[in-house]
Amino acid sequence: MSQFNVLNRYLFTDAHARGELVQLNSSFKSILNNHDYPAGVTKLLGELLSATCLLTATLKFEGDITVQLQGDGPVGYMSVSGNNKQQMRGIVKLTTTTSANTLQELIGKGTMIITIRPDAGKAYQGVVALDKDNLADCLAHYFDVSEQIPTKIWLFSDSEQQLTAGALVQLLPDSDNSIENKEKQLIDFEHLCQLTNTIKSEEIYSLEAEALLYRLYHQEQVNLFEPQAVSYLCGCSADKCLAAIAQIEPSEIKAILAEQGKISMTCDYCITTYDFDELSLKSFISKVNP
Repeated sequence: MSQFNVLNRYLFTDAHARGELVQLNSSFKSILNNHDYPAGVTKLLGELLSATCLLTATLKFEGDITVQLQGDGPVGYMSVSGNNKQQMRGIVKLTTTTSANTLQELIGKGTMIITIRPDAGKAYQGVVALDKDNLADCLAHYFDVSEQIPTKIWLFSDSEQQLTAGALVQLLPDSDNSIENKEKQLIDFEHLCQLTNTIKSEEIYSLEAEALLYRLYHQEQVNLFEPQAVSYLCGCSADKCLAAIAQIEPSEIKAILAEQGKISMTCDYCITTYDFDELSLKSFISKVNP
């Protein structure tokens, strides 16, 4: 399996910590396809895509996660959704064109909303202010306040080459709550973070996972698991469009068809347009009096 479009999970067996590494190209390009985002927006969307992959990999159940950025800046709304199968999609809504590059310039005063929906069980949501310098630090703060698990995240994004990547190091829960053990865990965690902090963008874009992990942690005991493929999946369909049309009053459907000859719906994510004529909507308007 190529190093791109995969997520790797690994354990630091002597440090009671875990790690993740994601490297993406074509799955990122598929999200960008048919959209003409400015360079700074593309870069931030790449970071959000990698971040969502890393977050999705922390789920211990089947389900999906959506990470949204909302603010009063040029980017009014940015969202990436994924599931436990690492099937991803993303979208950006701009309020104006922009040449901004930083998180604060793009989002302005805003929040990050993380929504987790298990296939079995209730959905739950976390909200964090986007008041850090970058998205990675905002996510680390999310883990600190909501999960109370020491976590560090590194995000990389190249808008020109349409490449994105990320890494995560997280301390594992331990039943030993002694002060000595907690202190040792934090020392080990900080040590691993210092090693991971030496990642260079050209390395994470070019090296296979094993080679990169060896360069970073060659003095550590690392157990690398089987990689998981990351893919693009929009999820739109004609059936979903018909389900939405079914919510419209039959008389209104008939009026639209009379005026336009069809009802068209375009997916915001992949820009696919679905057209429905009177014949295909016959069952929706059959109850309308002639």
